[in-house]
Amino acid sequence: MLRILFEANRDCFVLTQPLAENKLEECMIIEELPKALCVYFLAMMILFLSFPALGYEITDKFSIGGVLAGGYQYQWADGDDNLGRGALPFQPEMSFQPTMQDEIFARLGFAAANGLNEVTDFNLAPWAADLEDDVTNINGRDRDYLLLAWYRHTFQFSNTNSLHLTGGIIDSTDYIDENAYSNDEYTQFLNEALVNGPNGFFPSYDIGGAAEWEVGNFDITGVAMNVGENDDGNNYNFFGGQIAYHLATPVGYGKYRLIFDTTSKEFLNEDRDEKERRIGAFLSFDQELGDILGAWIRFGWSDDAAFIDYDTLYSGGLNITGKWYGRKKDNIGIGYAYLHGQNDFDYTRVAEIYWRVMFNDYFAATADLQYMKDKFTTDDDDVKGFIGGIRLTAEF
Repeated sequence: MLRILFEANRDCFVLTQPLAENKLEECMIIEELPKALCVYFLAMMILFLSFPALGYEITDKFSIGGVLAGGYQYQWADGDDNLGRGALPFQPEMSFQPTMQDEIFARLGFAAANGLNEVTDFNLAPWAADLEDDVTNINGRDRDYLLLAWYRHTFQFSNTNSLHLTGGIIDSTDYIDENAYSNDEYTQFLNEALVNGPNGFFPSYDIGGAAEWEVGNFDITGVAMNVGENDDGNNYNFFGGQIAYHLATPVGYGKYRLIFDTTSKEFLNEDRDEKERRIGAFLSFDQELGDILGAWIRFGWSDDAAFIDYDTLYSGGLNITGKWYGRKKDNIGIGYAYLHGQNDFDYTRVAEIYWRVMFNDYFAATADLQYMKDKFTTDDDDVKGFIGGIRLTAEF
């Protein structure tokens, strides 16, 4: 069987083919191919091996899935160069459920290029996906490509009362700061401001645990993580909690969340002479408004004792399904975010609209347009402009 190895210090990925027993393995290095083609080749190979089980269980206990996305964005900006870049992330995942109460899960992440994120002067990422730099040396742990690896056990007390306990390498945004219309950079908004609260500090892909208690219409969640390093190079602990309420109304389903998070005292202050903890609180609501419309908001506040770019976030928007023109799986998203700045920033504004067209259950194309403005404390540094893009996504 073909074995796949990934080495971060090469221009491409490495494929190794085991030879006969008691013989050394022969290594083929595909140096002549750009990394994008290697990621595409790997994705197509996994898609081929999993077909026709796309979106289905391989056995009654083992299933595979994932997402492959290709995106290209071009910016027209005052105060920055006009330029375009693309990127190709691929994230396969595997789930094993030995019993109804237990699950072992893993997700890998590979990517070619960093898109506009690497070269733009805008402070927030135009595409919040896990791109090439994001999947190597994750959180300073010297770990590449392994994003998630956790075990979960469920205690089912009744039909309306259950407790899920998870431990391993986790992502805090899988448990808190969720939103039905503003939470997925592969199928919804692209800009960082409209995926999660960028003035927050919700870490991903590190060691931790989560407890989710579902009782009646309430979900109560707690997350604790140890993160390899922050932007200051310090290891820190993260703690987050969320109380969510499910509401069924005559116009549709809604979910309303109150979120609180904090860290250990490992973040430098503005003068870089003392360490402070980070503290934040958020509201995240989403509500259906009939069969076609949905609305969402996310408000957040962060303490400014540590050096931060933003202390307050106000964001919200609409989701419009394609049912009004006869394609109910399509959708249009409209979002706006205002972030009040600290230190170098006066404020940042982001507006985004996208139209996502579903070809079938697995493949979709998204046309996207963003407007961004960063106003700095020095007026000469201001950057504003538009970013247009297209995203192709395959989910399996």
